[in-house]
Amino acid sequence: MTTGSRKSSRKVSDPPAPRAWQRMLSGRRLDLLDPSPLDIEIADIAHGLARVARWNGQTRGGHAFSVAQHSVLVESLVRRMWPESGPAHLLGALLHDAPEYVIGDMISPFKNALGVDYRQFEARLESAIRLRFGLPAKMTADLKARIKQADQSAAFYEATRLAGFDVDEALGLFGGPPPGPDPDTTPLSPSDAQQLFLQRFSDLQSEMDGRG
Repeated sequence: MTTGSRKSSRKVSDPPAPRAWQRMLSGRRLDLLDPSPLDIEIADIAHGLARVARWNGQTRGGHAFSVAQHSVLVESLVRRMWPESGPAHLLGALLHDAPEYVIGDMISPFKNALGVDYRQFEARLESAIRLRFGLPAKMTADLKARIKQADQSAAFYEATRLAGFDVDEALGLFGGPPPGPDPDTTPLSPSDAQQLFLQRFSDLQSEMDGRG
């Protein structure tokens, strides 16, 4: 009988690669590293955004103020500030935060801390979403600037009405809102926010298809 240690001839298998896809309620499996437009559904986006809280949930009201509701607000402000905007530009505004249905609403300082890899990941997902719904993969610099301005105005309203900021503090951080009536920022339930987002999406798609 041979004694002593003997190295096993069995090859140890490499560990499986970490899962890099997410299963959506639609049944789609979205590859997070290489997202395909074919795996993106508006129902998944609306469902996810309606359940992602703005301001990390630190807002007043019986419900969180969701990214879905924020997206509709931003689109309405683009429409008010640039009334000549066509439905494709408005759809781009509605979908400007759509990647957050996968990655959540990260505050800007955290995005900056994560660095360029995060930004590239977000950009790939945004391009896939835009292509899925008939938009160019990348928005123009002019449209991006307009959406950013509307986004800042939306943040002013949300900050002062919901997140506990005083007006002077919000003016310093986000600038002043555009002229016109104040929008309704009453936080909606997730189901109501989801339906609001889907209805606005449907309206804009109809306009893009010439049915509006």
